[in-house]
Amino acid sequence: MPSFAVGRAQALLLVLHRLKAAGAIPADLPVFLDSPMAIEATALYRRHGRLLRVPPREVKSLCDGVRMVVTAQQSMRLARMRYPSVIISASGMATGGRVLHHLKSMAPDPRHHVVFAGFQVSGSRGARLVEGETEVKIHGEYVPVRAQVSQLQGFSGHADADGLMAWMRQLPQAPRQTFVVHGEPAAADTLRIRIQDRLGWKVRVPQHGEQVST
Repeated sequence: MPSFAVGRAQALLLVLHRLKAAGAIPADLPVFLDSPMAIEATALYRRHGRLLRVPPREVKSLCDGVRMVVTAQQSMRLARMRYPSVIISASGMATGGRVLHHLKSMAPDPRHHVVFAGFQVSGSRGARLVEGETEVKIHGEYVPVRAQVSQLQGFSGHADADGLMAWMRQLPQAPRQTFVVHGEPAAADTLRIRIQDRLGWKVRVPQHGEQVST
C-alpha cells in the first residue's frame, strides 16, 4: 500500500485494525509500516491521541500487531519476503522512497495486489499504475506489472467541492480575486464556474507559469 507518511498511513492502520476487530481480515495477518517518517508521525498521533476524533482504546491499540521497519536493510529484506502480509510504505504516489523496492519486487507477480489510497497526480508513477500500464520504470529499468492494481476512494485529505463552498460562504466579504490552483484542469474549471455562479465572486484558474501581481 503506497501511502503518504503523515495522516494517510495512520488512517490505513486504523482501518486495518478495525477490519481485524470485525473479523473481515485475519487477526494474525502481519502488517508492516515501512517508512521512518510514518513511524515517527504515528508515535506523535498516539502521544496526542486525546486530540483525535478516535476512541482512546483504538488509539492505544493502533499499532497492535504492526511491525515497524526502521532500517533500510530491514526494508530490503521485507521486499524479498513472500509470506502473505500488508505493507504500508511511502511515498503515496510511488514517486520515490522505500515503496519503490517493494513495487520492483512485487509488481511482476500476479499474486500481489498494489492498493493506492490517495489521489495520484497525472503523470506520476502511481497514476500510470492506476491507469493500467503494463510496465513502469523503477531505478532506471522497466518493470513488468502483473500484480493487481486498485485505488481506494474516500481517503482524500482535502475538502471536496462542497466543503470548499461551505468554507467560502463563511467569509465576511468576498475576496477581490479568487484563484483555483489545485486539481485537474477540468475539475478546477468546474469549481471556478460553481464559485462564480453561486457566490458571484471574481474567480479564475491561472495558467501554468502565469505571474500575478497584487
